[in-house]
Amino acid sequence: MTTGIAERLATRPLGLTGMEISRVGFGAWAIGGPDWAVGWGAQDDADSIRAIRHAVSRGVNWIDTAAIYGLGHSEEVVARALAGMPVHERPYVFTKCGQVWDPNDRNSKIRVGRKASIVQEAEDSLRRLRVERIDLLQMHWPAEDGAALDEYWGALLELKAAGKVRAVGLSNHDAGQLAEAEGMGHVDTLQPPLSALKRGAMERELPWCLARDTGVIVYSPMQSGLLSGAFSAERAAALAADDWRSRHPDFTGENLVRNLAVAAAMKPVAERHGVSQAAVAVAWVLAVPGVTGAIVGARSPAQVDGWVAAAGLVLSDEDLAGIAAAIRDSGAGSGPVPG
Repeated sequence: MTTGIAERLATRPLGLTGMEISRVGFGAWAIGGPDWAVGWGAQDDADSIRAIRHAVSRGVNWIDTAAIYGLGHSEEVVARALAGMPVHERPYVFTKCGQVWDPNDRNSKIRVGRKASIVQEAEDSLRRLRVERIDLLQMHWPAEDGAALDEYWGALLELKAAGKVRAVGLSNHDAGQLAEAEGMGHVDTLQPPLSALKRGAMERELPWCLARDTGVIVYSPMQSGLLSGAFSAERAAALAADDWRSRHPDFTGENLVRNLAVAAAMKPVAERHGVSQAAVAVAWVLAVPGVTGAIVGARSPAQVDGWVAAAGLVLSDEDLAGIAAAIRDSGAGSGPVPG
């Protein structure tokens, strides 16, 4: 286990929660392992644990996971990584609810919002994470089981009032749904997808959050590796069948060509700053108004070292203009193009 004084990274207040979070957080989706609907292939839990502890030693002070990641396995790996860590060194742990699975079908994902389910999922996450209180519990997706937003948001607010969770938020919800929830109780955080290739949240959701002191932690800033600088058409073609990316249109055909053109535009920016392309991709997201922090995945300490510099990287107007030109010229992705 990594010990000693952690590095200091730039932080920002996470909305009105009272938590100051580093501008990059550890994303624990991939470490959930294989053999479920959107797994990343086989993972080595020992490597995952080393990656988490290394991220904390580098100054990352929050981890984002979810019950559905590996059907509980990601939360269990996070708990193992934090076991024995002194309280003052422990990062915040954020997780998500609202997606359950059929025990007889590991590829199942059922989006639920019934109050009884949300309460039970919170208890299950507390047990797997081995904590008495979850720092942030987020509804993963809008429910598809007939439960209205007011049922699952009300359940989250009650869990907060009961002290089971410190803060509550919504993931993958639009501005209209945010407004509906806000009418019942403050939305502490939003977790939308955001990258140079997926820019939709910039239109309505981020301005909404900025105006209401709702913290924003965005996911997939490297678009699941496409913008990391380590991806290529050859690597896409070689993805394992149990890696969800092998089946996604972003990783095939003309979409892949356009996406890699944007990644290529980040290479000279990285060279100017002496950092990796991965750090540039994450820094691009952090430059968007309203973004508090970015969730970045890693499965080894080396991957953490590849992007952690993004926390302090400020892109120049020239940097941003070059990336914007590549987005426009290639036609890659969706959503507004800054600059």
